[in-house]
Amino acid sequence: MTRIRALATAVLLPLLFPVHLLRPVLEFRLVKLRAARASGDRGAISIELALAVIVLVAIAGAVVYAITQLGTNVKNKIPQNVPDGGQAP
Repeated sequence: MTRIRALATAVLLPLLFPVHLLRPVLEFRLVKLRAARASGDRGAISIELALAVIVLVAIAGAVVYAITQLGTNVKNKIPQNVPDGGQAP
């Protein structure tokens, strides 16, 4: 179990890096949203929610990009000509 947890941490930690970069921005926007909700300003609420969605989409895009790059790197490392015996040259 410890080995699986260590492996999952090693694989998932680089994928969560964009989340750590954009988390303060998202938290700031959510604080502004709470302030707008407290004052009853509906226009500000919709703007803050739209900005929060933009930040979340940016995070998702960064994660998709990281996974795509990881897939490309792994694909390039797979040998193309493997003999019938199953041993790489």
